Amino acid sequence: MAESVYTGIATSTGDGRAGGRAATSDGLLDVSLAIPKEMGGPGGATNPEQLFAAGWAACFHSALKAVAAQRKTTITDSAVVAEVSVHPNGQGGFYLSAELHVELSGLDQAAADELVEAAHGVCPYSNATRGNIDVTVDATVA
Repeated sequence: MAESVYTGIATSTGDGRAGGRAATSDGLLDVSLAIPKEMGGPGGATNPEQLFAAGWAACFHSALKAVAAQRKTTITDSAVVAEVSVHPNGQGGFYLSAELHVELSGLDQAAADELVEAAHGVCPYSNATRGNIDVTVDATVA
């Protein structure tokens, strides 16, 4: 395995997603956790799916900007919305799926689609989940 360039460290305490906490080793992230109301919990705090979605959206956005810069493609405005969903697997467990919606300005639809597909090939979250969960990626040009 190649040498890592960074390792993020987070610890979950308490009751995990059911009223626990998650915090990073550097203290920059420290959040309460709760099961969402949609899953029968009380809600009122973040959950692992939101944290995963936030990380993936930020990472994919950075990959998009890097690919655009590498290709000398100008994007005037952009955003990435990541939706991470939980599904019952029929055996008492659950599985995830994800949708990545990329909003871009400054280029045509074909160029946007190509750029987004290239970013999907570069993003570490996309690479980690490829073949493991259902993922859809789309681009909307404003």
